[in-house]
Amino acid sequence: MKRFPILFIALVLMAGCGDSDTAPADDNRPQFTASLLPSNEVPAITDSEATGSGTAVIHFNLTRDAAGAITAATADFTVEMSGFPATTTITISHIHIGAAGVNGGIQVNTGINSDVPLNNGVGTFTRNGISFGAATAQAILNNPAGYYFNVHSSAHPGGVIRGQLTRS
Repeated sequence: MKRFPILFIALVLMAGCGDSDTAPADDNRPQFTASLLPSNEVPAITDSEATGSGTAVIHFNLTRDAAGAITAATADFTVEMSGFPATTTITISHIHIGAAGVNGGIQVNTGINSDVPLNNGVGTFTRNGISFGAATAQAILNNPAGYYFNVHSSAHPGGVIRGQLTRS
C-alpha cells in the first residue's frame, strides 16, 4: 500500500521534467512586430498611398547588469512594404510613444536619412545596431502597446503606415 503514494509522486515528478517544444524566450533579445496600415495613421491616409501596407520586425539587443537592469540597448529593424503606388518613396521611420489613435514623440530612429524608393510599390529595408536609451528599452518592454512604429513617405511626411508594437 505504501508503494502507491511513492509511485504516484515519482510519476508526477517525471511528468514535470519532460522536454518542452518551446525554447525559453531570450530576455536579452526580445522581438516585437507591428502590422503597418495607412488607416492606423492619425489622421488616416485616404489618398492613393492608402493601398499600401507593411510589417515591421524589431529585435532588441539588451545588455544587463548583475541585478538584471538594462544598461545598453540596440535594435535591429526589418520592414517589408507592399501595395503602394509605383511612385512612392520612403523617407524616414521610427518607434514613437503613443497608444493606438494617439500621435507621440520619436523614441527610436531607424537611421534612414535618405529616400528609399519602392520598386513597383514594393520594398524592404533593414537597419541593424541602432543604439537607443536603456530607459526607453525598459519602457517599451513594460508596455509595447503604448508604442507604435511608422514609416513616412515623401507624400506623407507625418507618416504613411503605422502599427502598434506587439511582443512576439
